[in-house]
Amino acid sequence: MKTIARPCRRPAPLHPANPRNQVYPQRKLLLCLLAGALLCGTAFPVLAQQSEAGAAASSSSTTAAALPALTVTANKQEQTLEAVPASITVFDGETLRETHAGSIEALEQMTPGLSFQPFGQSGVHSPVVRGMTANFFSFSTSTLLLVDGVPTLMAQGFDNNLLGVERVEVLRGPQGTLYGRNAEAGVINICSLAPDNTPRSMISAGAGSRNLRSLSVELSRPLVQDTLYASIAAEWRKQDGFIDNRNRGGKEDGHESTDLKLALRWTPSARTDATLRYSRSDQDDGGSLWGAPSAERATVRSGTPSWNHSSGSTLSLNVAHELDSGLRLRSITAWNEWFDHVQQDTDFLPADTLHIGRDHRFTTLSQELRLEGKLGQATWLAGAYADHDDHHLVNEQKLPLALSVSRASQTGDSAALFTDWSIPLAERWTLAAGARAERDSVRFTPQGSSQRSASWTRFSPKLSLQYQWAKEQQIYAGVTDGFRAGGYNVFVPAAGYAAYQPETVRSYELGGKGWLWQKRLRYSAAAYLMNVRNMQVQQMPTAGVVYITNAASARSGGVELELDYLLGGGWQLRSGLAYNRTRFDRFRDGSNVYDGHRNPFAPDLSGHLTLRYDAPSSWYAQVSLNATGKVYLDAANRYSRNGYGLLNVSGGYRIGQTEISAYINNLANRRYDAVGYQNGIVTVYSPPREAGLRLTWRM
Repeated sequence: MKTIARPCRRPAPLHPANPRNQVYPQRKLLLCLLAGALLCGTAFPVLAQQSEAGAAASSSSTTAAALPALTVTANKQEQTLEAVPASITVFDGETLRETHAGSIEALEQMTPGLSFQPFGQSGVHSPVVRGMTANFFSFSTSTLLLVDGVPTLMAQGFDNNLLGVERVEVLRGPQGTLYGRNAEAGVINICSLAPDNTPRSMISAGAGSRNLRSLSVELSRPLVQDTLYASIAAEWRKQDGFIDNRNRGGKEDGHESTDLKLALRWTPSARTDATLRYSRSDQDDGGSLWGAPSAERATVRSGTPSWNHSSGSTLSLNVAHELDSGLRLRSITAWNEWFDHVQQDTDFLPADTLHIGRDHRFTTLSQELRLEGKLGQATWLAGAYADHDDHHLVNEQKLPLALSVSRASQTGDSAALFTDWSIPLAERWTLAAGARAERDSVRFTPQGSSQRSASWTRFSPKLSLQYQWAKEQQIYAGVTDGFRAGGYNVFVPAAGYAAYQPETVRSYELGGKGWLWQKRLRYSAAAYLMNVRNMQVQQMPTAGVVYITNAASARSGGVELELDYLLGGGWQLRSGLAYNRTRFDRFRDGSNVYDGHRNPFAPDLSGHLTLRYDAPSSWYAQVSLNATGKVYLDAANRYSRNGYGLLNVSGGYRIGQTEISAYINNLANRRYDAVGYQNGIVTVYSPPREAGLRLTWRM
């Protein structure tokens, strides 16, 4: 498995629990992974002491290959991965392509501590990091998605096909100081390839299970040498579904998507770099992966058509300029729009008795300015951020006796000032500190009713101390605050469209990372404890009335471990393991007491183990085992999705500029349905085994 990753930055100047589910015995597997990781963790100090002796012994033999150093932009500045006092997983674009990771959802199989709610609909993903997640109707997330500096602040449109990607960074833990609202649990930072003087061309065609067909193209060229460059990346993908409609015939859940990414880069001098980007994504799907819990698996009898015709666009301008003083100025201006256009049958019967529909339009305009520089040995940045939301919401609900349509508009504004410093205190000690002051306001207007407004001010500090206790070995300790924005219950007139307050988190983290064995082994480990206050949860005081309140508090704690090891002879091992325990300290829902219950959608255990072989004769193969524990789908912990393990295999062969690759996902065809989603009325089906081939030509 390749691990080379280049920084997402301005390149160097060009001028000079259900019985119907098949349950995989993941508990023993995860315990084995945990035991192995803990043994490796306890061995690190001994191995570090032996590394010098090992290096001397190995110097007399053939020198082994080393893992490449990784530069990341987790703190909005270029740093080596080991210099960042935080838990981070990094993937380069080539690794994602070779593992056939075609969407942001695929990251959960390679990232310990990251998962997604089992919603079963394209273009809508609510991430779960360190046990924290957000309700779909809160129009927010607990983890921020950042694509080339452009934020996505809600589950709607939280998607990316990972086409033309240079690197993906997954940051775990609150990132509110630098990224503000909705980064209370982490950030997924996607960096696209930048066009430059090097011509790049690629065309790829794929075919696979359920009549899968795909075609993708990537092209990058200099238009004016050393000055102007352009790139295009596009993909079309279509696949039949697997859910049988016993009433109308055919498959209910077919999927078709098109994606386009354009970039125009201008470098008029060695000090100035400007990139204009445009991206668009369109979904033309059938129904969600939903069915009735009482029905035969993967079957419906729907007479009401279900479809998803959602689409989104982003336009951004990223400008970096180095001043004569050596200070670096950066501006990121972005416009982001997402249309959530869906109809979904929910009784799964021939008569149109129950269905839901959405016709939402979400628009965000954002601007960030920041200045970076050095003061003595310290590096610093200071910046300002502002955005404006303009959302138009239409929600449709068909009941047995009536069809109700709710319309509303919601606008909001955010403004923030932030700073971040990295200060060497002594030869081996480094202090990292930062702070953010943010003001958020929201205005909500239901159709036929008066406007409601609310605003909140938050101060988010962070402080960490890092110590290099041995050569290429670091430990760190830190405390950080994060928060998730408040809002209104926009479709609950029975609750008076009640407002809810921001959810806040204070996180304490202790970690270590570094290299061993002449940089053939990279490791990282982190332990954390998070206190969650004013937790945004669903309450159901009376039948049929469900709304979000700040009725709970919780505590989340856990451990994350990662290893990347070059075994030699072309073999590489990569593994990760996360243990998380998120429990309600206090939660009263009417007469129900949920104290001590598990937070919905948060697995206690998750992990992966990947073994890869690169042969001298231009072929490669890898096998991955991914496992996750049981999750509950509601605060009462009545409904659940059983834990599961997935075995994925892939490989490829290169002949000059041509490569043919193949994959099988979910080789054992395991089922991991979420039975009881949406308060017990829906089963979200897990996809079956999938195999495919891809032919790629590149120049």
